[in-house]
Amino acid sequence: MKKCIYCKAEIPNKSVIDFCDSCGKKTFGDKLFYTIVQNMQEAERRGDLQQGHVL
Repeated sequence: MKKCIYCKAEIPNKSVIDFCDSCGKKTFGDKLFYTIVQNMQEAERRGDLQQGHVL
């Protein structure tokens, strides 16, 4: 498990964002939060989040 960058709550390792849903909604508002999550999930599917990782 990794931890939320704001409140340190545990979040799943598979999460594409580094903050929990609660903090994301408080920080960005519902609409922007869901847009961020959607865009990050699409970037992960394309492989854009893996750039610079050495296997």
